[in-house]
Amino acid sequence: MALFGALFLALLAGAQAELPGCKIRITSKALELVKQEGLRFLEQELETITIPDVRGREGHFYYNISEVKVMELQLTSSELHFQPEQELMLQINNGSLGLRFRRQLLYWFLKVYEFLSMFITSGMRFLLNQQICPVLYHAGTVLLNSLLDTVPVRSAVDELVGIDYSLVKDPVASASTLDMEFRGAFFPLAEGNWSLRNRAVEPQLPEEERMVYVAFSEFFFDSAMESYFQAGALKLSLVGAKVPHDLDMLLRATYFGNIVLLSPAVIDSPLKLELRVTAPPRCTIKPSGTTISVTASVTIALVPPDQPEVKLSSMTMDARLSAKMALQGKVLRTQLDLRRFRIYSNQSALESLALIPLQTPLKTMLQIGVMPMLNERTWRGVQIPLPEGIDFVREVVTNHAGFLTIGADLHFAKGLREVIEKNRPANTGDPLAPSAPPPSMAAV
Repeated sequence: MALFGALFLALLAGAQAELPGCKIRITSKALELVKQEGLRFLEQELETITIPDVRGREGHFYYNISEVKVMELQLTSSELHFQPEQELMLQINNGSLGLRFRRQLLYWFLKVYEFLSMFITSGMRFLLNQQICPVLYHAGTVLLNSLLDTVPVRSAVDELVGIDYSLVKDPVASASTLDMEFRGAFFPLAEGNWSLRNRAVEPQLPEEERMVYVAFSEFFFDSAMESYFQAGALKLSLVGAKVPHDLDMLLRATYFGNIVLLSPAVIDSPLKLELRVTAPPRCTIKPSGTTISVTASVTIALVPPDQPEVKLSSMTMDARLSAKMALQGKVLRTQLDLRRFRIYSNQSALESLALIPLQTPLKTMLQIGVMPMLNERTWRGVQIPLPEGIDFVREVVTNHAGFLTIGADLHFAKGLREVIEKNRPANTGDPLAPSAPPPSMAAV
């Protein structure tokens, strides 16, 4: 019974676990770049520390050390690597400092240079421990965290939808990789608590050759299209002069008999062509490519001024779009292309046959008038969860069954100091603020 109970609990936990729509893997190849930029920032931070003057008297010896300034800092021996259960480990050994200071020494004994040298060295080491360790702690826990705060977690994509990149589980570190799993779900801004159940294939990241890999499941794209559908954005209405002239003439000729029978008095009224997506589009990712299936209603009507519109026909449109993904900077962009298109009537097969002459002009209208508007929006893209100042370069997109992966290298478009200074918390000017540990603890 205990075995069956444990099995039931395991199945229950698995059923309740949320699948990620987006995964990111950082490999050990990225660590050297991150280490160099991080050490450069630490060196810049340490070069700005202020060391207080030291003065006093020991017996017949009087000393005054002032105007201490760090002139040079070298962290030549350092290592940054992944460590299971701790994510990242930075080790710095044999760092060296170059100091400039003013000294005043008074003494009444000969041959005391060795004593003075040991005294000054010990004193300066004590002062540096009191200052440097809190600065390192402050830089690591406050300033670098302000950099991580620039990662978009739940933010608006545009005026209609937002994106949720919250982690669904803790990051997992191995000896050579750091894997992070994000919810990767869009949502309508007007319905902040709205959510779509993730039933897609879980994306996988088996590679380690590039600095970073990003994977997106079909759920990522489905949630985007469902969010826009829920927001009422997937519809288009063309009236009067907005209907292409050739299409207007063809539609009037096709439905001339309907116009005469229904309301001959409005025969010259403006024509209205309305497309409305009737169900959320769906994304299918295969090794051969990515496609999006769309079903919409097409309504043709006349709209006489100050009168109810006269409906001429209603038909169903099925379309299949191909989608090509590109990652530029840290923005995922999509280019759509209309591949298949057909219209048919829900009323009768005979009416569907009558619609055949409209297939080509309607498809042309979609390619010329609708697809550019869609691509203008999809090419604006959505940001990937990376800190400000870090971009993807040399990206390669690979399709799999149910998900796609993008392998890329990293590039610091901005220095860490530039980004951190821009986002530095207002109360972190003093490295010895309460957020830092006591100097004695830091020195230890």
